[in-house]
Amino acid sequence: MNSTIHVVLIEDEEANRNSVSRALQRVGYRVTAFESAAPALEFLHAHRDVVLIVTDLMLPHLDGFGVLQAARAIEPEIGVLMITGHGSVESAVEAMKRGADDYLTKPIDLFELRKRASAIVEKRVLSRRVVELESRLGEKFGRLIGRSKAMEALFRQMELVAPTRSNVLIVGESGTGKELVANALHENSPRREARFLPINCAAIPAEILESELFGHERGSFTGATGRKIGKFELADGGTLFLDEIGELPLDMQVKLLRVLEQREFMRVGGADTIKVDIRLVAATNSDLEAAVEQGRFRSDLYYRLKVVTLRIPRLCERREDIPLLVGHFLEQFARENDRPGLRIAPEALKALTRADWEGNVRELRNTIESLVVLTPSDSIDFDDLPEEIRRFGGAPTAAAAGADRVPEAVRTEGSREIEIPVGATMDEIERRAILRTLESTGGNRTRAAELLGIGLRTLQRKLKEYRGELDGDDGDD
Repeated sequence: MNSTIHVVLIEDEEANRNSVSRALQRVGYRVTAFESAAPALEFLHAHRDVVLIVTDLMLPHLDGFGVLQAARAIEPEIGVLMITGHGSVESAVEAMKRGADDYLTKPIDLFELRKRASAIVEKRVLSRRVVELESRLGEKFGRLIGRSKAMEALFRQMELVAPTRSNVLIVGESGTGKELVANALHENSPRREARFLPINCAAIPAEILESELFGHERGSFTGATGRKIGKFELADGGTLFLDEIGELPLDMQVKLLRVLEQREFMRVGGADTIKVDIRLVAATNSDLEAAVEQGRFRSDLYYRLKVVTLRIPRLCERREDIPLLVGHFLEQFARENDRPGLRIAPEALKALTRADWEGNVRELRNTIESLVVLTPSDSIDFDDLPEEIRRFGGAPTAAAAGADRVPEAVRTEGSREIEIPVGATMDEIERRAILRTLESTGGNRTRAAELLGIGLRTLQRKLKEYRGELDGDDGDD
């Protein structure tokens, strides 16, 4: 089995790189070794079969913490074994805090290396299998995306309901994907070869809604110049989806109830009874129970519709799905707009994940499409986000990004640690970290932004705020 396990090793010291590679290869792992982070991460983008990254903490240009963050952004289920220098307990603890699976200190015990690598691989292989099973379940239901517990519960319910003949009531806020759920139920039912017909009850004027649903005969009303086949007749053998069912007028509720009970209807102006075999799926974003109590919705129709009720969670109730959705929409709109290689910065993704999204998935989708079209560079940074999203704290302040990260980044340039006075505010800690990092790079802002793990435009915005500290330096590098 080990021969199928692909491991990436990042170690800038050649002797250590060779010994670690040989140690892992001897137990059957396929090892690809690099002396710096950038080519390793490019390799990871192109080779999603990598299960484990073994990386030194102290690397040129991008340290092990940066590798950890970037690798998990590329492949969330990848394992990371951090190698820290000469018994540095503080660095090891920090590595675990940031999400590394395990750590080793130099000098490396090769027996311990193989033991810990094996444990991580076993855990990660199992985790990937779980994710693959969940993904297949998600794929079964079309364009529905989610691995959260809330979506897993919904998928399990849908799997049970889809093959049946039962009417279904889908409850959820606007933008949660009610029509996607209805369509997925149809595609996984015995009716999949017949039609799925959606109709929005709120979008059709009441005076023509009956004709839309049941059709009409020629001359049945002014303007009826010919026979019209309604949605119920067109959906015979398939599924009819009535969205915003709560907006259905009371007189139409009576006629809908009759169709559900007797499976027959007459066209407007017609005399013949038409029998149909349809499955009805209805959806609402309103409180139908309250509407029943207020007399705006018939109780007998309500109970006929809610044979099975599926509730779609709000996006804020499944935040762990937001990175998946962002990645999906980013890939979709980048392809549609011919923008290959477009990516999103970690601080921007953090803000998107924290946002309220009152418009749910639809709002997120529209936001990503707008960002793809309007972002001029190859990276969607925090500053590219709409103001209403930026306020959710995606900017890498010392509190959000970790006040200890910047001194480590500075030390990779060979400079001294940052002195933080007791009682310093988080804004002051952030200011010192940014200015000290800029000093360590000789004023190279691109390099400083890379070390700090933030976008260049975010750094430039911060520097404008600190203008008094920069002694008139206004160059980009």
